[in-house]
Amino acid sequence: MDDRATAPAPAPTQATELLRRLGAADVPHPGGTLLAHLGRVRDQLAEWGARPALRLAGLCHAVYGTDGFPSALLPLDRRAELRSVIGAEAEEIVYFYASCDRAATYPALTDPGAPFRDRFTGRDAGPQDPGIFRDFAELTAANELDLARRDRAFRAEHGSGLLELFTRFGALLSEPARRDCRAVLADA
Repeated sequence: MDDRATAPAPAPTQATELLRRLGAADVPHPGGTLLAHLGRVRDQLAEWGARPALRLAGLCHAVYGTDGFPSALLPLDRRAELRSVIGAEAEEIVYFYASCDRAATYPALTDPGAPFRDRFTGRDAGPQDPGIFRDFAELTAANELDLARRDRAFRAEHGSGLLELFTRFGALLSEPARRDCRAVLADA
């Protein structure tokens, strides 16, 4: 998916143990618990051929909360704790994903030089490695497709908008992700 050189990623067991300690198994979420959702996102990314760091980011993507799921398991001043468990590359993806101000960022995300608004700082990020946008798009698709598969009301309300978003993501998504987006959201 990404040709950036990567260091070996830590085992997902350590990340799952951290998520349990932080209470992810006790947080309700469509399809069961937040921990179950996080595991399904990781598994979806693995099915699409994602590298280990992106799979670990998928497992931990909501640890700082997100624009769509504000319940943070870990405050930002403890980023080093997550980094020590999943590695710097995966933690960078988690932060980038969690920091996205969707209303400000989604409309022009695929435009060259488009701003990426950090919801934690309120600032637009400067130029980014194109690989982080591919990771962001792939993780976004895996997350939203898990919700759409498990919650009919969510799919009915958001499916057409998500299909439009993922169609715009285009080349940012892997072919398996694009195929699943079409299959899951086709009836939206």
